[in-house]
Amino acid sequence: MEAWTVKFLDEAVPEFVQLPSDIRARFQRIFRMVQDEGLSALVMPYARPVKGRLWEMRAKGKDGIARGLYVAVAGRRLVVLRFFEKKAQQTPQDEIKLALKRCGEHGL
Repeated sequence: MEAWTVKFLDEAVPEFVQLPSDIRARFQRIFRMVQDEGLSALVMPYARPVKGRLWEMRAKGKDGIARGLYVAVAGRRLVVLRFFEKKAQQTPQDEIKLALKRCGEHGL
């Protein structure tokens, strides 16, 4: 079986780096799960569908809660479009719109 890979859009790299270290570590654990077990590893509480092909990856740490918005694409790739710290109960529409815009700009 071909392994899954996790890629970040260039715009998502600085967003990831700015997250608290414990939350980054949780995301890295989720990335390893995807690489080891495939996309089927991303079930609640790790991920949930947001809109169309857009999914939300969830990480929680002592410093707060963060989300990574991603899509799965051909070639067994998970592409992270956006990282952000979550402040509200629901995922803000502006975050969803930005992720979808990035998805379109990169032809995903």
